Formats: sequence, structure tokens, C-alpha cells
Amino acid sequence: MSPVIGVILMVAITVILAAVIGTFVLGLGDQVQQTSPNAQWNWEGGDSGVTVTHEGGDGVAASQVEVASSGLTAETCTGTDTDGDTTSAWPDDEISAGDSCETGNSVGADEEVRLIWTAEGGGQSSTLSTYTTPA
Repeated sequence: MSPVIGVILMVAITVILAAVIGTFVLGLGDQVQQTSPNAQWNWEGGDSGVTVTHEGGDGVAASQVEVASSGLTAETCTGTDTDGDTTSAWPDDEISAGDSCETGNSVGADEEVRLIWTAEGGGQSSTLSTYTTPA
């Protein structure tokens, strides 16, 4: 009886190890661990443009974030860092507290603007924050 139990346990361990190794070899392990960042955002502005500022929480890779509404993309956003220096898009590769991005006059009145995060590899995305411009 014990040789049968031993064989069953060895087969079960082999199957579990193969599943774990296969998950990481195929790259599925990286996608499982990617979750959207938890950060606070502040929006200001109106129909002449909006500014979104990272207020605190997790740092966010600038390459994974876009400010979007109808007809508006990250390319129309001008960044300002904590020193007040102006750059194109976000000021740094890593968005941290105090960094902001201004859309200029590309946003209409009563329009919803979204801050969208996309996982590395594009496997998933989520809206980090939304803002509706005043009417």
C-alpha cells in the first residue's frame, strides 16, 4: 500500500512543479503580478484645459499612463516637475508626488477626462482617475 501512495505523491509533486515552472517560463507569472498603481490625483481647470497632479501614493511609470478624452492624448500634455521646470508630457520617467501634466486648451466644457494606466505588454488597463470639466 505504501509504494502506491509514494508513487501518487511523486506524480502530484511533479505535476505541481511543472505547472509552476511553466507559468513563469511562458511569462504568465509577470502578468499575474501586475496590478494598477494606488495613487491619489488632483484635477484642476476647465474648458481651457486641465492639469492633473500626482498627490501621493505609488509611483507610476510615465510610459504606462496617458491622459485621454475625446480627441485628447498624452502627446498634448505638457509636464511640470516639482522644481517648476516644463517638459514634454510627464516630467520624469517615474511620476511621483508633485509631478503634473497640463492639457492646454484641447478639452471642451463638460467633458470627461481620464487618466489611464496600461500594464507592461498591454495585457490590461484601468482608469486611475477621472475628471469632468465644468460646463
